Amino acid sequence: MRLITANVNGIRAAARRGGVAWLAEQEADVLCLQEVRASDDQLAQCLAEGGFGDWHVAHTEAAAKGRAGVAVLSREPQARVSTTVGAAEFDGAGRWVEVDLATPSGTVTVASTYVHTGEAGTERQAEKLRFLDAMGSRLREWSAAGRLAVVTGDLNVAHHEHDLKNWKGNLTKSGFLPQERAHLDEWFADGAWVDVHRDLHGPGPGPYTWWSWRGKAFDNDSGWRIDYQLASRPLARRAVRATVGRAASYEQRWSDHAAVTVDYDLG
Repeated sequence: MRLITANVNGIRAAARRGGVAWLAEQEADVLCLQEVRASDDQLAQCLAEGGFGDWHVAHTEAAAKGRAGVAVLSREPQARVSTTVGAAEFDGAGRWVEVDLATPSGTVTVASTYVHTGEAGTERQAEKLRFLDAMGSRLREWSAAGRLAVVTGDLNVAHHEHDLKNWKGNLTKSGFLPQERAHLDEWFADGAWVDVHRDLHGPGPGPYTWWSWRGKAFDNDSGWRIDYQLASRPLARRAVRATVGRAASYEQRWSDHAAVTVDYDLG
């Protein structure tokens, strides 16, 4: 199963820049998208025009139009779909969707999530931490059940110093705060969940998955690794390859993020 996760920074804008065409060329079995920023009809039109018209789609848009929105696309039917992370305050936020997929190795649960950018010392940051708390509860539930599961998406948190170029300048900034990073520490502490990309790639720095549109951040590779595939241990054991789809040049970028691809051996 080839699974690609990508923050598309607006599916319609990504399509115009060639992003949907790029995704179609990657021969994925499952696509997880974040910041879709479109209605169901707008997403369906982009996908149909990009060659995904016959794929199965689970999508949840935010109540605030033009914001957030996440989706899971799959070649095979989706046996179950849920759009709640388990905390009622985030229902309607367009930040979580999960599906069950039948595979030769059993049912695999795939989630696509978009954790919003916070701001240190504000209610927005407190809300971000509550969302991470809700995610943690979901992960513990799945690991206790022994599920084959993977949570993908833009977490807007760099875990370690080698996950962002300018870590010293961001020690007090949202995205690299101790309280945020502690959530990832907890998830990985007992080995029940694995940062598959880092596990297969080995130590950093990088490879990064987000660069500002401004200045020379992309050209200088001054980025952040904030896009993840977090797999439960039973599924992580089946991960065989991980890559980052960094554009060859600034002009060829179709999002401020790069897609993260992982191949899982489920045969």
